Amino acid sequence: MNLAQAWLGRDDSALIAVGESHRLLPDVAAAFSAMQTQAQADGQDLQLVSSYRSFERQLAIWNRKWRGELPLYNHRGERVDSARLTAEERVYTILIWSALPGGSRHHWGSDLDVYDKASVDAAGGEFDLVDAEYRPGGPCYALAQWLNKHLDSFGFSRPFLQDKGGVATELWHLSHTVSAAEFEKFRSQQALSDCLNASQMEGKQTVLAMLDELYPRFVLNLGAQET
Repeated sequence: MNLAQAWLGRDDSALIAVGESHRLLPDVAAAFSAMQTQAQADGQDLQLVSSYRSFERQLAIWNRKWRGELPLYNHRGERVDSARLTAEERVYTILIWSALPGGSRHHWGSDLDVYDKASVDAAGGEFDLVDAEYRPGGPCYALAQWLNKHLDSFGFSRPFLQDKGGVATELWHLSHTVSAAEFEKFRSQQALSDCLNASQMEGKQTVLAMLDELYPRFVLNLGAQET
């Protein structure tokens, strides 16, 4: 696997299948399986919502959101009318909940989104992967509490545990810390810029003009920087 390409979502050669529709790195798959077994023993139906996503898949999500084909939400999880946003505002709003193509941790096979399927099904089956579902009263609240206690012991952490003014809090997003660290070493603003410039990305020129701010705030998740 070429890590310089893999961090951008352009090399998935090291991944293995997990279930019918997910892929992860072998070490991550093993750690998740062990955590899933323990969760089941403790009454939590820990299941994957999302795992690896290629650059092309992330690009498709971005383009659909840019065109208004998928909903946009603010930091509070409230629906935003994309037609009323300037190009720059649209970029910021998309990035609250969706990463730039090439800048997503889901490109690595080290990161995954999880939920409690049995609890969601018992609550009627509707599921939007929003913060309220992991808070008191939500179907995944008990799972979120279980993860607070156990995820470290299986080698996982939450990279978006705190909203720093960039990426919103994502209690469902887990990262296999050791595996992800290898990809973090290869992150490069110039490589991302080159990758985006060569893509069929909606709003590309706006994004590239803003990349000096967007890269640390949303890709490195350093949040909004004080001036």
